[in-house]
Amino acid sequence: MRKSGIGRQPDRLSVLKALAHPVRIQLVELLSRGERCVCELHEAAGGDFSTVSKHLSQLRKAGLLEMEKRGLKVFYRLRNRCALRLLACADEAARTAAKEVRR
Repeated sequence: MRKSGIGRQPDRLSVLKALAHPVRIQLVELLSRGERCVCELHEAAGGDFSTVSKHLSQLRKAGLLEMEKRGLKVFYRLRNRCALRLLACADEAARTAAKEVRR
């Protein structure tokens, strides 16, 4: 699989890597309920502001989020719902794997 280059559409690996962190998963799940100000996301995710901003930036670079500045505030929203479907698929795969281990 080729890596994403500057100016190219993100490939699958970039998207999967962007979702491969618990804080970024939490941010996507928070945004599934609608647009949020970065201040709300920071408060909900915990951690320092710069760390949450870096996580948001990674999700945005992977094509999962859109950002909009309004005055002094920055708002994020999901670009589409595909990330949620991917997370649901991962949840289902984890449940299936857990059942197999118990057998």
